[in-house]
Amino acid sequence: MKLHAPGWVTSYRRGQLPGDLVAALVVTMLLVPQGLAYASLAGLPPELGLYASVLPMVAYAIFGTSMMLSVGPVAVTALMTASALAPIAAPGSPEYIAGAIVLALLSGLMLFAFGLLRLGQLARLLSHPVINGFISGAAILIIIGQLRPLFGIQSGGDTAVELVWQLLKSAASAEPLTSAIGVTALLLLWLARRHLGGWLERAGMPAPQATLLSRMAPMVVVLLAAAGVAIAGLGDQIAVVGSLPSGLPRLVWPAMDWSLLSALWLPALIISLITFVESVAIAQAFARQAGVRIDPNAELRGLGAANLASAFSGAFPVTGGFSRTVVNAEAGARTPLAGVLAAGFMVIVLLFATGLFRSLPNTVLAAVIIIAAFGLVDVKGLKHAWHFDRLEGIAFGGTALGVLVAGVETGVVFGVVFSLALLVWRASHPHLAVMGRMPGSEHFRNVLRHPEVECDPHLVIVRVDENLFFGNAEGIEERLFAIVDEHPEAKHLILVMSSVSHVDATAADMLEYLNATLGERGIRLHLAEVKGPVMDRLEAGTLLGHLSGEVFLSTHAAMCQLSSAAR
Repeated sequence: MKLHAPGWVTSYRRGQLPGDLVAALVVTMLLVPQGLAYASLAGLPPELGLYASVLPMVAYAIFGTSMMLSVGPVAVTALMTASALAPIAAPGSPEYIAGAIVLALLSGLMLFAFGLLRLGQLARLLSHPVINGFISGAAILIIIGQLRPLFGIQSGGDTAVELVWQLLKSAASAEPLTSAIGVTALLLLWLARRHLGGWLERAGMPAPQATLLSRMAPMVVVLLAAAGVAIAGLGDQIAVVGSLPSGLPRLVWPAMDWSLLSALWLPALIISLITFVESVAIAQAFARQAGVRIDPNAELRGLGAANLASAFSGAFPVTGGFSRTVVNAEAGARTPLAGVLAAGFMVIVLLFATGLFRSLPNTVLAAVIIIAAFGLVDVKGLKHAWHFDRLEGIAFGGTALGVLVAGVETGVVFGVVFSLALLVWRASHPHLAVMGRMPGSEHFRNVLRHPEVECDPHLVIVRVDENLFFGNAEGIEERLFAIVDEHPEAKHLILVMSSVSHVDATAADMLEYLNATLGERGIRLHLAEVKGPVMDRLEAGTLLGHLSGEVFLSTHAAMCQLSSAAR
């Protein structure tokens, strides 16, 4: 792979700078509270969320291809980080932080290596309903988990069932002041998310500006809460962020401990897969709106570089964030320079503004996380999947349930299993259509959908709408015999192979058995519209030498010849 300047750099125009600059400012206003909150969600010191928002954005801008994607800490990745590290060390401990750095390093290496190997098709490993189910389940798990710091409750639990049970047992220990501040922040953030934009529009503000201002509500709430606690002197009565180190993150070399690597390689692989699939889905959605394309392999390298940069910054895994990407686009971003500029503004925050968050209550960070997680629960997606295809609806709900009941990593395994199960189920239960000819034409259609088609009682024409392989050969054989039994006058069975692109050895054996058994019943087997690669395979076997019927170029030719022969 040649090293060269990204395409957006060489083609950059001066007129794009204002949009990128405004977008960078707005994204920074959103990124600061999210960075603090998601680091806390991951069980890490809050400043690591800010560190993960500097070099990763620059690295992605160099290697990625999306013009809009905003890379940094996100809720789901933070939750997966906490889940992976919980068995290794206590949250916030040096060992825990070292594990987070190694997790980012392994994820970055895997993603970058996948990009170099051109494995961009990994994005298709999980279906959209499964991914949406995983994200929705993880979001619900995040919401339940954040009720503890929201109300100041000290309780444990990893799965949703454990968390809810522990919360109910410890409800009486909720801290009134912490709860009041947290619930107030939650209410303000909810009102801003649902209504602030509309209120500002009715007050005369243009819609784009109103939307952007409503998106900056988390930063406003965070600053107001920090100021209020500092002025009222409540820092000793509630849990607060505390002093954040000012200055840029120091470059670190991840601890290459074999026991740590062996414990984290599988969680890193899962995080890499989710990172890539989610980020590519976001990037493709915005690319389609702009009428451009992204390169999945370059996206792998970009996300890999971002995670490597996060590791060497001493932070944790990062990925493309949906809410920040939406804000980035709405604020006028035109190129990845918006991300580079946002990284520059984060540097200013780290150098001069960390003191603003010293008195920020942890309960407010919990409110920020809860509101962000609510936006990830895709109820409409579940309804759409259920109405569109019950199997995909089951995969959506099953994956979400797996995350809630068994945990994040097991939920991903559930998702992969559901995706593969859907694929195998559909392939092993192919659609078979009994066909007839449309009057006055050479076109053939399903008799169940088109009752007007012409049929010959001596002919049974069946189209197989799937490749023939070991997983469906027996089922297709049984259904073909059943169809023939429904036509007692049949003398010919014509298999229309226009939708068949592959036949394996098991399926070829099935066709031979079908041919022989039908022949004993006085029924000839014919093939029509066989594709070249399939014909090559059949010619390499023995079926064509034993075939009782013929191979026809078209279904129409088969009907014309066999109808007259049957009379």
